[in-house]
Amino acid sequence: MKKTGRRSSNIEDRRGSNSSIAVGGGGLGVLVLALVVTLLGGDPGIILDQVAAPTSQIPSQPRQTSPAEEELAEFTSIVLADTEDTWNQIFQEEIGQPYQEPVLVLFSGAVQSGCGAAQSAMGPFYCPADQKVYIDLSFYNDLKNRHQAPGDFAQAYVVAHEVGHHVQNILGISDQVRQLQRRASKTEANQLSVRLELQADCFSGVWANRADKARDILERGDIEEALNAASQIGDDRLQEQSRGFVVPESFTHGSAAQRVRWFKQGLATGDIEQCNTFSNQI
Repeated sequence: MKKTGRRSSNIEDRRGSNSSIAVGGGGLGVLVLALVVTLLGGDPGIILDQVAAPTSQIPSQPRQTSPAEEELAEFTSIVLADTEDTWNQIFQEEIGQPYQEPVLVLFSGAVQSGCGAAQSAMGPFYCPADQKVYIDLSFYNDLKNRHQAPGDFAQAYVVAHEVGHHVQNILGISDQVRQLQRRASKTEANQLSVRLELQADCFSGVWANRADKARDILERGDIEEALNAASQIGDDRLQEQSRGFVVPESFTHGSAAQRVRWFKQGLATGDIEQCNTFSNQI
C-alpha cells in the first residue's frame, strides 16, 4: 500500500504514558478469555463488561519509541485517514447519515479502555463503549513472525477490520448481536460472533475496493498480503497451531476459508449490501 496521504487527527497516543491496568477479581483469567474471544479484532466488551470487582492499580513504565515504530505509527495514521475518507463517502451517499469517525488508541503493554482493562497480548480490538480502536504496534511483528503474514497491507487490513467493527456499532448491528447472544446457547453465541467478524472482514474489503478506485492506494502484492493475513488468523489455523486439533463449534472469528471468502466478497463488490453475513450461508 502506498504510504502517502493525509494523517488522521483521530489518533490518541498512549505509548509510554503512565496509564495503568486494573488487576483483581479474577482479572487475569478474564484477560485470557478475552484474548481467545478477541484475537485480531473481536469485541472484548462481551467479556470485559461483565467484570465488576475491587481492583488494584499497577502503573506502566514510560518507554522510548524507535524510528521503526514511529514509521508504523505514521502508516497506521495514514490507513485510518483513508478509512475515514471511504466511510464518510459511503455514509453520506448510501446510508444517508453522518459517519462518526472512531478514535484509534496507540498503546504499549496494557491499556484501560471503555470495555475494561486490556493487554497487548489480546491483539488489536474495538471497544463499542467508547468507540475507539486499540492497537499495540508490536502486534505487527506478531502478525509477521508468529502468524506468517508480513507486509504493509496486511497491517492495513488489521486496521480496516477494526474500523469495520466500528461501522457495525454505529449501524446498530453489534448491539443486536449482543442481545441475541444473551439469549443464545454457547454454540449459537459463537456462531453469531463468527458472522459479526466475517462481516467486518467484508467491510474491510469494501474499504480496499473503494479506496483503490478513489485514490489508487494498492500496489502489486497488496491483495495477496491481505488474503494471507485473513487466512493465517482463521480459527482453524490458530486452533491447529495451539491445540493440534480443531473444534469448529468453538470458532468465534471464522475459518481461514471463510475469512478469505468474505474479505474477497467486499473487495470484489465494493458494496456493503453484499456483506450480509447474517442472512447468507457463510
